[in-house]
Amino acid sequence: MIHESIAATQAVVTLDVPLPDIFWGWFVTMNMWAKSIGTGLVFMLFLLMKKNPDEMKGLRTPTLIVSFIMMNVFLLFTLADLHQPFRMWHIFFYPHWTSAITVGAWMATVFVGLESLMIVVMLRKDKCLLTKNSTGFFDKLLFWVTLLAIPVTLYTAGIMAEATARELWQMSTESVQMILAATLSGSAAMILLGGSKLSDKTRQFFGAILGLSALMAFIIYMSEYIFGGMKSEEVIAILSNIKGDGDYATMFWIGQWVAYILPMLLVALARVSNSSNLLNLASMLAIVGLWVIKHVWLVIPQLLSLS
Repeated sequence: MIHESIAATQAVVTLDVPLPDIFWGWFVTMNMWAKSIGTGLVFMLFLLMKKNPDEMKGLRTPTLIVSFIMMNVFLLFTLADLHQPFRMWHIFFYPHWTSAITVGAWMATVFVGLESLMIVVMLRKDKCLLTKNSTGFFDKLLFWVTLLAIPVTLYTAGIMAEATARELWQMSTESVQMILAATLSGSAAMILLGGSKLSDKTRQFFGAILGLSALMAFIIYMSEYIFGGMKSEEVIAILSNIKGDGDYATMFWIGQWVAYILPMLLVALARVSNSSNLLNLASMLAIVGLWVIKHVWLVIPQLLSLS
């Protein structure tokens, strides 16, 4: 609805209206969840290369393929969430480098491109000119892909922090949570993918990363849950959705238990009993629970009307 028209400048001032529904829904949750697994697997593969490169045999290609698939799921849901998906090529031909979306799209594209090259090199060992020492080439490129994985997994925190009037999404805490989501899901996925190819000691190492990631993420969420209301009245209103009989209270605590509390307990029990089954269960719960908690934290700030 036009409120007034300024003749001198031909500018039109319109009345802002509240969005009728949640703007960022489960498509964005899938975006963040898949990206966490994709980048997290790269982090864990790099750690394995540094800790025990002998155990990488047979894991390089399948790990990169799973990471590649998850990164493409991330890109697919990013594209699907755009209001004009068929104009996405503008990001590459008319880039605005002050936009976190543009920077993130370029970094993610380069990241997936490098993963593709690494996979091709490993799959065509006998035919590719580069692959006289294919594993050496793979490992050298893995270092640069790991470096690139850091900003790729962090840039979503920048987009969330740019959202106006969403006090709960602070760049400092969201950046840490993005890294922890990657280490949590990446270690969990590596435990499941590695299976018997990993020694008990290495599995326990990744289990420790899983447990510590869950602990630190849980502490941050509880800090926001208990003390977040001190920031502003807006945050108090947002957090009311996950406290008491709030609409998302049950879902929030399901996410906390499944993603963090139960995996922490299972990792501790697995270390005592040296049980692979407990580690596998902790890994599956962490991956599933991460989606739930990411979705809750994405949705609840949007329930506050900006009008």
